[in-house]
Order: sequence, then structure tokens, then C-alpha cells
Amino acid sequence: MAHIIHPPRETRHVGVRAAGCLIGLACGDALGAHYEFGPVLGSDVPVDMIGGGPFGFAPGEFTDDTAMALGIARGIVPAHHRTDPAGADAIDMRHVLTNWLDWLKVTKDVGVQTGAILGQLRRDGRIDEESCRALSQRHHAESGNRSGGNGALMRTAPVALAFLHDTTGLAAMARRISQLTHWEDAAGDACVLWCFAIVHAIHTGELNIRVGLDELPEERRGYWSERIAEAESATPAHFSLDNGWVVSAFRAAWSAIHHSIIELGRIDVVDALERAVRGGNDTDTVAAIAGSLIGAAAGAAVFPARWREILHGWSIDSERELIALALTNAEPTRSRDDRWPLATYLTAKPIGTLARHPHDDGVWLGSMDILDHLPADVTAVVSICRTGTQQVPAENSAVSRRVEFWLVDDVDANIDATTVVVDAADTVARLRSEGHVVFLHCVAAHSRTPTIAAAYSARHLGRDCMTAHEEVRAVLPQHSAWRNPDFIALLERLPLNS
Repeated sequence: MAHIIHPPRETRHVGVRAAGCLIGLACGDALGAHYEFGPVLGSDVPVDMIGGGPFGFAPGEFTDDTAMALGIARGIVPAHHRTDPAGADAIDMRHVLTNWLDWLKVTKDVGVQTGAILGQLRRDGRIDEESCRALSQRHHAESGNRSGGNGALMRTAPVALAFLHDTTGLAAMARRISQLTHWEDAAGDACVLWCFAIVHAIHTGELNIRVGLDELPEERRGYWSERIAEAESATPAHFSLDNGWVVSAFRAAWSAIHHSIIELGRIDVVDALERAVRGGNDTDTVAAIAGSLIGAAAGAAVFPARWREILHGWSIDSERELIALALTNAEPTRSRDDRWPLATYLTAKPIGTLARHPHDDGVWLGSMDILDHLPADVTAVVSICRTGTQQVPAENSAVSRRVEFWLVDDVDANIDATTVVVDAADTVARLRSEGHVVFLHCVAAHSRTPTIAAAYSARHLGRDCMTAHEEVRAVLPQHSAWRNPDFIALLERLPLNS
């Protein structure tokens, strides 16, 4: 059953959805870290990204699931530049294996099967695909032909991103990387299905787990059709006892997504990932798997700032680096370091707009160029546009918090503008409750800034939304400038706090 999230659009959504795939993977992983190996949780039990758990992860720190995926992402990024006549076969897996072995030196957690194979590979000193596959196949045989843990599925999302614009060879590559540590056919099958579902979600906005069934050997398609139906007829908790097995982890992750959409009638990444975690046991892995797929349909912009702001882990300090890695795959001509999000500085037209919020003098409103000379009392910045990594450098200001949102003035070019506006407004309120003086800005303070400022007033200061919008515009020098009709319509139906 395919769930239409948004009507298919042209390629303008590919970037945000590709970024959503990795952001979703990391968010699900970090969300589930605290609850790993824990019991099934009721729907009334709060779930949050608080860290801890059996391996003592920090809040927002992702685990081995995302770390191993990053090893793949960095190792096969050139896949979308395939000019070699051998195509995907020319990709050298030594890059992936070297990344994994670097991670293995410092990891807090590694699956038993994966750790055994990579540990032996390191001891043998032969860091090549042939040696790793031989160890994987031997482990499979010595384990009674059972090597179908969920460790291959949890890390498979970057394979889909590398083949986003040409799926020729995608199924073979998904199996090839799976078999480095998980030889069993079931693990490869699950990776193939998940990868094709991710590619389909990024290009169309549809969640269709069955889209890759024809990529499986004919004799196994019926088996997987039955497993998918089981996922759709049961909750994630139903698969809790054995969700370390790839088939049950697959079913639990799809169950969380499917039932969230069926019950809510819309996509909600927080609800879906919380359902995955409440399923219990291998919570970080099930939620990571679910996050990679639902993020591919929903896009990075709808993941809440309170999660994105603290995301980090092996070799990654912030969400920017995850987004950059995703976009490197999604946009084949992209140069990684000279474009957003890793460009050090984005030039802003000198506009000079700066004003106090009319309903809260602890909030400044302004244009992007003000980042170069912020008011001295500003301690937090909320950006509603793209900025460079070195704008508002810590050594030159009192700013200790920086939160960014993916929102553009063309409302229809956003996948879910309402969710982003609400989250941005709530983030301003959260930072104010923590004692920060906030600078809220977009490029010119014409459209997005007054929209978020009015939403903040309506949701948290008890003001009428439309009146608040006009009062915000009145304090800005450009108050007679463009009144974005689509944002006005959005504010008219803005959900308010209960």
C-alpha cells in the first residue's frame, strides 16, 4: 500500500528529502539510544532524546547505526560520478572498511557479529573486500547459516543516496555492502527493499515499501510480501522479542511508519519515531531504520529543532555535516566545501534591518547582514535562511546557541511550511524560557522573519496572530514591502497552543 505524503514535484525537493534521510537516521538512532534493550512502552510514556542507556550516550549522540552508515556514505560518495565503464563494480570497498575500522577503535557499542568480523579483519591486517567477505561467509557457516542480524539494514540508507539518480546496480550494491558482515540472504533482501523505498520516497514523496519487490529473486518475493503484510497488521511491540533479527527489525520499522500515517492521516516524523522506540528492545536500530525512510519522504526541515540542535556522534559535530554528506550524493555536481551548508561565509546584501519585537524586547528582528554586528545582548540566533559556518563566530560575540531552519519564501516550495513555522516559533519561545536574548532573522526580514515573529506572539504571548503580524511589520523599516500572501494564509490557519 502506497501512502501519498505530497503530490510528486520536480527536483526542487530532492535535496531536502535526501538530507532528511540522514537526519532521520541519526535522529531515530539518538532518540532510541536511551531505551535500548528496554521494555515495550505505553503510548502515555514520554520518549525524548535524553541520552544515557546501557552504553552511556550523551543527549543527541547517535550510536553505531549512524556511525557505520557514515562510513559507507564517505566510502561510496563517488558512486554518483560513475564514469568508469565498470560502473558500481569499480567502487573500492577498502574506503568503507577503513572508515569502519577507524570507528571501531573508539566506539562505545558494536554488534557482536559485526565486531567479530571487523575485529578479525583488523587482526589479519588484510583490509580489502575479498578478505572481509571471506570472514563474513565463514561466520555465516559457523553460525549454522544464520547471520541475519539487523546490522546491515541499519546502515544501508547511504547506498540509496549514492544511487539516487541512477538505480542501475543499486540492488547489487545493497547486497554487496550487506555481505561484508551479514551474509544471509534475508539481510540483503531487506537492504534492497529499504534502499528502493528510500529512492522512491525522495523522488516522489510517497512511502511505498513494496516498490523494490521486483528487485528480489522471484522465489523470495512472496515471503517478503507476507512479512510486509504482517508489519501492517501489528504494532512495533509485536516484533520486540526478536527485533535484533533483520526481518523483525524491518517489520517493526515499517509498522511504526505505517501505523503512524494510518492513525494520524498525515506524516509526523516525531510520532513515527516515538512509536518505533516504544516497541522496545533494539530501539535505536529500529528507530534509525524507520527514520531513514520517513525522513526521505518528509525532508530534513520537519525534524524538530530540539533534536537537530544536539545531533552529534562519531566524526560528526552537527547536523550541517550530515546535510552536506547527503547533498553531496543528491547533487552530483556539488563541491562539498564551497557551497551551503559547509561554506564558511554566505554574502548578504547590506540591508541593515534591526528592530525589537513589539511584544517581547528580548527578541531582536532583522536581516542577515546584522549577523556581522549583532546587538551586544544577543546570546542566541534563530536563522530562517541559509548562513555560513563562520557567521556569528563564537569568539566575536556572546552567542552560545544557534538554531537553523530550512524554509523558503515560496511556500509551495516547502514540503511542510506549517510544521517549520510552528517549530521555529516554539524554538524562539524555548530559547527565551532559557534566558536567552534572541536574534531572529532571514535574508531581508521581508517575509519569513515577520511570519515567525507573529507565530511566536500568537502561540506564546497570547496575541491575535493577524494583528501581531501587522504590528511586527510596523516596527520593520520595510513594513510597506512584500506581504507574502501564502504566509498570510498560513498564519490565518496557524495551530495555537492548547
